[in-house]
Amino acid sequence: MANIKIIIDNHNPIKAQLFETTCAKKIFELLPIESTINEWGDEFYFSIPLSFPLDETATKKVKVGDIGYWPPGNALCIFFGPTPISNTDEPIPASEVNIVGRIVENLEILKSLKGSKKIIIEKA
Repeated sequence: MANIKIIIDNHNPIKAQLFETTCAKKIFELLPIESTINEWGDEFYFSIPLSFPLDETATKKVKVGDIGYWPPGNALCIFFGPTPISNTDEPIPASEVNIVGRIVENLEILKSLKGSKKIIIEKA
């Protein structure tokens, strides 16, 4: 696993890890990435300069704290609560995502950062 940090609007970094999948490794090679945050319920998603298909991790069953890659938007998704199509407290992505990583520290601050505009993903 590769350690990364997520910085949202200059707040304290959020620690995360990228897994040992091909998609996650390609994302790690691109770091640092700076992008503009979009929100969909309790999900941040943002474009990254990567085009990658669904892989063996592709699923619509994600958990709070998961980081996914969403091929239709060439986007990373950070799930921290229900999305507009959820019927429980668990997030549901708009369509399948590749599971590429997980938040490991400071997950609880994501809800307080809603409305933020800038995100930076860096190697830790």
